[in-house]
Amino acid sequence: MELLCLEMDTVIRAHPDPNILHDDRVLQSLLTIEERFIPQFSYFKCVQKDIQPYMRRMVATWMLEVCEEQKCEEEVFPLAMNYLDRYLSVVPTKKCHLQLLGAVCMFLASKLKETRPLTAEKLCIYSDNSIRLQELLEWELVVLGKLKWNLAAVTPNDFIEHIVRKLPLVWGLGGG
Repeated sequence: MELLCLEMDTVIRAHPDPNILHDDRVLQSLLTIEERFIPQFSYFKCVQKDIQPYMRRMVATWMLEVCEEQKCEEEVFPLAMNYLDRYLSVVPTKKCHLQLLGAVCMFLASKLKETRPLTAEKLCIYSDNSIRLQELLEWELVVLGKLKWNLAAVTPNDFIEHIVRKLPLVWGLGGG
């Protein structure tokens, strides 16, 4: 007897709700809510003394590579970066803690957006074990506290379908 596996790698998603996409109040609401989740000033000038923009870029590249390799949902990386920026805008952070902060932000974002979130153990491995499991779990609570548990941030991905719908697209072009 042969067993067949019908599991698929593709994620089946619900179709976009036309009632939401055609209602301009939804876009206005997203714009209003977004303001609550954007750092209001350049934290490199005011808050961060040890961290430079190039260091943020390096940790962001690492975070993106982890998300891509783990095939995270497309919302995980921008949400994790939102958490990272919001944290850095209020808490002076040592550069030796930046990768730990990035791992915690991915951990939180994947918990919110994934059906199977990244594990703490896996994130420690991706840091070449420079992050200890206990440290990651402790920092998770610290980051949650500093973000005031406001994790459902609006990110650029939330606007894509609304913007595309408003574009004057012309169908049937391309020769033929």
